[in-house]
Amino acid sequence: MIYLSILKAIANRRSIRHYSDKPVEKEKIDVILEAARLSPSANNNQPWSFIVVTQQDIKNKLLPAYPRKWFPTAPVIIVACANPETAWSRQDGEELWKVDVAIAVQSMNLVANELGLGTCFLAAFDEQKMKDALGIPDDVRVILLLTVGYSAEEKGPVVERKSSEEIIHYERW
Repeated sequence: MIYLSILKAIANRRSIRHYSDKPVEKEKIDVILEAARLSPSANNNQPWSFIVVTQQDIKNKLLPAYPRKWFPTAPVIIVACANPETAWSRQDGEELWKVDVAIAVQSMNLVANELGLGTCFLAAFDEQKMKDALGIPDDVRVILLLTVGYSAEEKGPVVERKSSEEIIHYERW
């Protein structure tokens, strides 16, 4: 089997919730954000915006939106937002702005991994509290959070995955 470095990154990535105190270099943050900027989106509408939070006082203000002790210890928290009004929709009305943002966050996630950084996707937060803490406009939605930093934990092998036969169909279901 051909094993590309990107496939290896996908296979070995783990959610990190314990970070070292080492700050993430601005150059690495910039590369991570460039990965998001270059990501594909439906009709190339790019309906996303990203808020990069590195200051501890701001991270502490986010704690009511996601009240886990480890959360504000992440050196970087990237808040991924979308403006549904600027996104493309199918003719049947299906909106794809959440998908667009998820693709961009996955791009950031993989680049962070390549740069030797750990990450964790977060979706179980109180959106209104997040918006209030960061002054996010009413017409903008908060979709995902991505914590980023140097890992302070060792994770074992990736957990069991479904087999290809269980999830892949050719030509028909």
